[in-house]
Amino acid sequence: MKKVVKITSLVLLSSSLLVGCGGNESTDEAAATEESQQTEGTETQQAAILEEEANTYKEFAMEQLDQFVLETEQFVEAVKAGDVEKAKELYAPARMYFERSEPIAESFGDLDPRIDARLADLEAEGQEENWSGYHKIEYGLWEEGTTEGYDETADQLLNDVKELRAKVETVEVSPDLMITGAVDLLNEVSTSKITGEEEIFSHTDLYDFKANVEGAEKIFEIFKAKLQEKDTELVGTLEENFATLNDLLAQYEDGNGGYVSYEELTDEDTKALSTAVDELGEPLSQMAVVVE
Repeated sequence: MKKVVKITSLVLLSSSLLVGCGGNESTDEAAATEESQQTEGTETQQAAILEEEANTYKEFAMEQLDQFVLETEQFVEAVKAGDVEKAKELYAPARMYFERSEPIAESFGDLDPRIDARLADLEAEGQEENWSGYHKIEYGLWEEGTTEGYDETADQLLNDVKELRAKVETVEVSPDLMITGAVDLLNEVSTSKITGEEEIFSHTDLYDFKANVEGAEKIFEIFKAKLQEKDTELVGTLEENFATLNDLLAQYEDGNGGYVSYEELTDEDTKALSTAVDELGEPLSQMAVVVE
């Protein structure tokens, strides 16, 4: 009998412990549920605000690519007509529309290189036979002084640009894509463009340089009001650094709406530009505070 009593007591004790634990779990679950609902509510409100910025950027990119299609059509017409000087005149300004919207254009890995690949990149991969796009025609215009033999390349370029514009409708733009894209645009400037290797035949690098800066600045402007609420000092720093870089670039305008050849810049000039880009890049990455 003693054994039975002991077992019964243990059962009763275990039952009371389970009831107690159950009560605590219920309380914890209720608290967790309330906290989760509050978090979801905050995230929903934040998402709604950031969705507006994302939509604004997508509209900007589509406008840029609309114009890119039109400018590329004119460029291709000049190439196929054999008008070397006209094609040279149209080349760099047309490409600026692509460079401003590159964070979205790069979403389509196959189209971006078909439109914008450099020969050096393809040679490094043993893929030079697949070279196409703007830079291939750039070679013909500036190195060979002709458009002869480039009709097929021109037709493919226009098809690729039109396909890019059509596909951009499907892109899901997020704040992360925008922030990363802005930083990547500056990184492109500080790597390939500052060395002059982007436009190695035409030396029109400053057009690309300016377009990349404009693309990054557009993203900053879209986030500016939201950023102002979280870090006023960062906004001031970015405004100042963008102004410094734009002022430097303005020194190389040719007076006709374009820029001088990159070959005209001295080592001191490129060093000053490089420093300005680096000083802008670090605070630009801090824009991520808007999604925190």
